[in-house]
Amino acid sequence: MTAERAAYHHGDLPRAVLTAALDVIATEGPAALSLRGLARRAGVSHAAPAHHFGDRAGLLTAIATEGYGLLSATFGETRNLRDLGVRYVRFAIAHPAHFQVMFRPELLRPDDPELLAARERTRSRLRVAVAGYADDPAVGFMAAWSMAHGFASLLLSHNLDGLLDGQDPEEAFRALTGDMFRPAGDSATG
Repeated sequence: MTAERAAYHHGDLPRAVLTAALDVIATEGPAALSLRGLARRAGVSHAAPAHHFGDRAGLLTAIATEGYGLLSATFGETRNLRDLGVRYVRFAIAHPAHFQVMFRPELLRPDDPELLAARERTRSRLRVAVAGYADDPAVGFMAAWSMAHGFASLLLSHNLDGLLDGQDPEEAFRALTGDMFRPAGDSATG
């Protein structure tokens, strides 16, 4: 057996390619990703990643799908809207490469059934939580998601470095949201 063929059978090839892709994305961004480069990094033939993912969009779709699963797991069982926001920020910090890919539809296969199902499971968690906090759930969904996603994006791009001044990002998000995530109709402050 040739060295190239032996390398191909080194274990869980799809996981090895995904891990290599996440490393590239975390350090250089999704634009730097190529299947040929990943094959080199994983020590497999240049055709091996294409065999498992089809093309670059297929690989990025697999990363996004995995990301939605990780985000859903990070949410846990909480239904508290502020806690979901904090956990969203926590996910972005822990999984920055997934975060960079998940919300870039131009990089993904938009009709992939696994991606659509994973995305919907995650979004439904937020919709359920928002229902008790907003008179208009659609507006509440957009507001809560925008707040958490915007904060996480600014954090990952280091635009909040000077503003946080060493403060824990999760605690900063909690403070930022303050009374914003009060149940609908509750006009009390605190």
